[in-house]
Amino acid sequence: MNIGNFCIENDCCVFIIAELSANHNGRLETALQTIKAAARAGANAIKLQTYTADTITLNSHKSDFVIKGTIWEGRNLYNLYQEAFTPWEWHPALFQAAKEEGLICFSSPFDKSAVDFLETLNTPAYKIASFEITDIPLIEYAASKGKPMILSTGIAAQEDIILALEACYRMGNKDVALLKCTSSYPAPIEEANMIMVREMAERFGLITGLSDHTIGSTVPIVATCFGAKIIEKHFILDRSIGGPDASFSMNEQEFSDMVKAIREAERAIGTVDYSLTEKQSKGRDFSRSLYVVADMKAGEIITEQNVKSIRPGFGLHPKYYNEVLGKKVNADIEAGTRFNLNYLQV
Repeated sequence: MNIGNFCIENDCCVFIIAELSANHNGRLETALQTIKAAARAGANAIKLQTYTADTITLNSHKSDFVIKGTIWEGRNLYNLYQEAFTPWEWHPALFQAAKEEGLICFSSPFDKSAVDFLETLNTPAYKIASFEITDIPLIEYAASKGKPMILSTGIAAQEDIILALEACYRMGNKDVALLKCTSSYPAPIEEANMIMVREMAERFGLITGLSDHTIGSTVPIVATCFGAKIIEKHFILDRSIGGPDASFSMNEQEFSDMVKAIREAERAIGTVDYSLTEKQSKGRDFSRSLYVVADMKAGEIITEQNVKSIRPGFGLHPKYYNEVLGKKVNADIEAGTRFNLNYLQV
């Protein structure tokens, strides 16, 4: 999977996405400064959300349209999205700012008109948000554009994932990645279930990763260790500016610390390799081996008192110890001498 100039399969590092979401707080300048901060923090990409209140919901005050059981308790859907959306007229400037900062910029569309608009900006990929994974017509339409598809699975049962993947495949698009996600804001760490990153990769034969709403960087690091190739995290200049997503978003220092930890985790994971490095080989000097530990005369019998397995590792391998016990030596041997099979009397 290639997103912009980043090859997710082959690059040795995780593709780290800073999610702008509503963290511009209604100000273009804040959005532009957030992009610059994300670049400083080590992100590979900045992701937008492309919708309006009218394209994502209905301007209704019936009880169905009042949020219950989240941090947005009691908020009306239309009013929340009217506050949170990223104005479409900002998008060209945001895409350009990301390019200037060396970041890849793409977005989550929430209806077909958003896909059409993002096509005019040559978006390099589409991200389907967790709550849209059941919107099969939207997934089909986005997938039909032939761009890489990243699907969040926060509210998805296995059947939902299969239906979404089949929608992509029907459009001839097999360039798909799945992100494990917990659709709680913030998400409890005990519900992260990061073993699913590896399980989904094996079950569906796809690139997998994490769209994270937990507090801190523990879950992204664990995801990396389970093979995540994509990490997405909400990013904000300063939580004190407020906004719908502020409470579960990382600031620049936190995001930078997370990136550093992920990169260190990648190096720690390494590769399957039983050969020894030069340093590891040198370390064998401190392993056990067979040494004469008491002066011996020719013809003397080898016992546990005169030959032992001790450090350092320059003598005979300890695997021969039981084999040489009870046999006689063919020469006088001084204590501290490396034992070898040539000392055995024939």
